[in-house]
Amino acid sequence: MAQVVVFALRASLDAHRAALSDAIHGAIMQALDYPPEKRFQRFIGLDPADFVHPEDRGPHYTIIEISMFEGRSEAAKRTLISELFARIESAVGISSHSVEITITETPKVNWGIRGRNAADLALDYTVEV
Repeated sequence: MAQVVVFALRASLDAHRAALSDAIHGAIMQALDYPPEKRFQRFIGLDPADFVHPEDRGPHYTIIEISMFEGRSEAAKRTLISELFARIESAVGISSHSVEITITETPKVNWGIRGRNAADLALDYTVEV
């Protein structure tokens, strides 16, 4: 499971949401061997007064927070971050300098999904990549 929250200025998200969504999901599928139908994303558009950041990040400054089950290797997480930077810059046109990414991992037992504890679910994908 990977839940993605994207924060940016509202105008930037309005202009880039579809391409950004595809770039993020493509990176997750590539790096984590993730199924195409498992797209879980939320886009939070902020007004300039609500999104304080250094001016050198520019008007398309974007923060991507990914919450996922623990179990991915360091190599898989490094690949994910690299893929995100590359895909966002090439497909969306947002410079890597203007993107920040955090990954937070938690045990499956800390997740509730489809009415069950995730530790009790049979998944149709591998977490240990």
